[in-house]
Amino acid sequence: MKWLEDELSEAGFGTQSLTLHSMSDSPETHVATLAETVVKVEADRIHLLGHSLGGVIILRYLQNATGERMGRALLLGTPAMGCQAARQLDSQPWGGVLGSSRDLWLAPFSQSVPGNFEVGAIAGDHAFGLGSLFTSLDGPSDGVVTVEETRIAGLRDHIVLHVSHSMMLISAEVARQATLFLKTGRFLK
Repeated sequence: MKWLEDELSEAGFGTQSLTLHSMSDSPETHVATLAETVVKVEADRIHLLGHSLGGVIILRYLQNATGERMGRALLLGTPAMGCQAARQLDSQPWGGVLGSSRDLWLAPFSQSVPGNFEVGAIAGDHAFGLGSLFTSLDGPSDGVVTVEETRIAGLRDHIVLHVSHSMMLISAEVARQATLFLKTGRFLK
């Protein structure tokens, strides 16, 4: 996330990254860590951005968040509707690689976007990377998450960019669209 964090800093946002240990820590621990961090941030308005499973953690956090300081939330390659690739991996002998976050990967987020929060999602349609060696996904995907898995009811805006799952984090176009969404609540299409 460092490159994307730097790009957002250059666009005028104060940034802070969280490292989540998806193999060992529970989803509840991740949500609690995010909640503790948000409380400590000294800002009038707080935006959240999560890549992949980090976006699911944001959605869970927003279920109980208050809207006082909460700005917009942006999900990058987030399997909000569950993940075909994870289901395929889980059925293999090495399925344990999903770790303590297994249920987050396998099950769709059960609700629409919580409350009146402005949430956007960026999906990728360039299936490049190691994921394509281990899985076969139906429909356009970023190699790990399909475009349809990123669509959840209640999104303020959604865009599909020609990037892979990992490359989202170093894509100039993702950084540009992320900046636009965090500033305006819309992507430029």
